[in-house]
Amino acid sequence: MIIVTGATGLLGRQIVERLLTRVPAGQVGVSVRDPGKAQAFADQGVRVRRGDFAEAATLAHAFEGATQVLIVSIDALGEEAVRRHRAAIDAAVAAGARRVLYTSHMAAGASSHFQACRDHAATEEALRKCGVPFTSLRNGFYAANAVRLLAQAMRSDHLVLPADGPVSWTSHEDLADAAAAVLAGEGRFDGPTPPLTAAEALTFDDVARIAGEVTGRTVTRVVAPDDAFRRQLTEHGVPDEYAGHLLGMFAAARAGEFATVDPTLATLLGHAPTPLSAVVRKDLATV
Repeated sequence: MIIVTGATGLLGRQIVERLLTRVPAGQVGVSVRDPGKAQAFADQGVRVRRGDFAEAATLAHAFEGATQVLIVSIDALGEEAVRRHRAAIDAAVAAGARRVLYTSHMAAGASSHFQACRDHAATEEALRKCGVPFTSLRNGFYAANAVRLLAQAMRSDHLVLPADGPVSWTSHEDLADAAAAVLAGEGRFDGPTPPLTAAEALTFDDVARIAGEVTGRTVTRVVAPDDAFRRQLTEHGVPDEYAGHLLGMFAAARAGEFATVDPTLATLLGHAPTPLSAVVRKDLATV
């Protein structure tokens, strides 16, 4: 049985939906903190069990009978994130899974400027030591984050952000399709995958231009000094830790950490990845 964690989240849900087009529902299980939110999957014949990375006993039950476990990374930072990912890895191994998969990030590395990439690197190290084959899906940067950062620009027509660098913005839908393909084709990748990215890397100058083309308005890109940007965030109630995390993203982009473009995602999909312009066009109305 293929187990997917976090199956009621934005990425996990789409992975399961796409996996169900490739394998019978009876071969799929989900591990979720609130089984009630996964009723739609249960109605299709998917095994739904409660699993919480902070409660090892629940994971033993949720992962029972697993042949593969896909651990969808949690929305946390630092040691907390790594500790919970390790708990899930240990539970997958204890359940007898013959492969553990994990949603990592392009540029995962211990020396990254971006805290999330350092956390992913630490989790990948735990995977290397877990004793069973693993696959680390090195996902491109979520295009949804670029759309989120456009929210303020749509109110003022000014995209005010720190200096950045090119980023391979990649859609959740494409990454979900790729994860489902890897799960259905067990053993297709051993260890970290190549970066799973869209076909181009874009700066926020490009993002502003795209937003203008989509909306018919002039969106001006304004570079804000890092200190001023951080101060503005904290003055508006953003926790200092998160403000620092966001600035780390821009520092990593400036260092070229997210500029790689790789054909692997297109190969898995069987078609060109979704361009950022299409994501912006679809999602901009929701920000």
